[in-house]
Amino acid sequence: MAEKPPLFSEGEELDSFLAELESAGEVREIAGLESGFPNLSRALNGIRPGLYLLIGPPSCGKSAFLRQLCDQVAARNLLPALFFSFTESKKDLRVRTLARLSGVEGDEILRGGGFLLHRYGVPKKRGYSPEQMPPSWEKVREVAEEAKGWLDLVYLSEVIGKADVKEIESRIRAVRKAKASERMMVAVDDSQRLGPSDLALDSRLPFVTERLQGLAADLKLPLFAAWPDLRKDRSAPELAPQAWAQAWAEKVAGADVILVMEEDAERTKKLTEPSRASDLHIVKNRGGERSKLCFDFMPAFSKFVEATLDSTA
Repeated sequence: MAEKPPLFSEGEELDSFLAELESAGEVREIAGLESGFPNLSRALNGIRPGLYLLIGPPSCGKSAFLRQLCDQVAARNLLPALFFSFTESKKDLRVRTLARLSGVEGDEILRGGGFLLHRYGVPKKRGYSPEQMPPSWEKVREVAEEAKGWLDLVYLSEVIGKADVKEIESRIRAVRKAKASERMMVAVDDSQRLGPSDLALDSRLPFVTERLQGLAADLKLPLFAAWPDLRKDRSAPELAPQAWAQAWAEKVAGADVILVMEEDAERTKKLTEPSRASDLHIVKNRGGERSKLCFDFMPAFSKFVEATLDSTA
C-alpha cells in the first residue's frame, strides 16, 4: 500500500509555491507547453495536464494532426511524447513524419530509396539546408538526420488486439522511466477501442473519457484522445459538428478540452487539390477560450498548417 503524503495547510505550502513561481524567470505568453501551432497554443493557453478529446469524421485528418502534434510538442519543449495507434503500423507513422518534414509524398517514400533516386536523381548542388533541397531521397535522409535529436524523445506504440487503460498507463510509465522525465505528452488514436465492444459508441464515450481523464489527472500529463464522429446525417442544425459536440460537452464531464475537426467545404474549393481546408472548433476549454481555428491540411504530406488570413477570407 502506497504511503500517504504528509498533510500541509495552504499557509504552510504558500512560501514554497511562491518560490516556484518566482524561479520561472522566462517571460512566457502561455502557461502550458508550446503546441507548434501558435494560434492553438494561445487559444488553449498552452498544452497543460488534462484530457483533450479530438472528435471528427473518418479520414478528416485526426490521426495526422495528433501525430504532428506529438512531434511538435517533443521538438519545441524537449520532452517525451508517446503516440498510441490501434490501426497504423510504426512504418506508416514514421512515413508520416518523413513526408511532413521533407515535402516528399508519403506514397513515394513508401516505395523506397531506389524509387526516389530513379524519379528525382541526386541533387546537383551541395552545402545548403534540407529546406532548400528539391524532393529527393537525399532530402529525406537529410531531414531525418536533422530531426534525430528530438525524435529520440518520441515513442510510437502499436496496440495489437484489445487493450485497456491499464496497458496505456503501463507503457506511459515505461517511457517515463526510460527518459527519467515526469513531464511528457500522450496521444491515443482511435480511443473508442479502449471501451467495451458491446457498447454503442455514444455509450462508450463517457466510459472511456472518464478513465482517460483519471489517468491524465493521476499522472499529471496532457493526454489527447481521438474519437470518431460516425453520424451519416450532419445537415440538420442540431447535428452540425460543433452543436453536436457542445451537447456532448455538457454530458461528458471527463474531458478538460473538446476539439471538433471538420472540413470547410467552401474554403477547400480555393485550395489546390488534394489539399483540404479544416476547421478546429474548441467547444469546451477549461483553461482558456472557446474559438474556431482554421488549418490547411495536405494529406499527401500528412501536414497541417495554420491558415493565413488571406486563405480564410
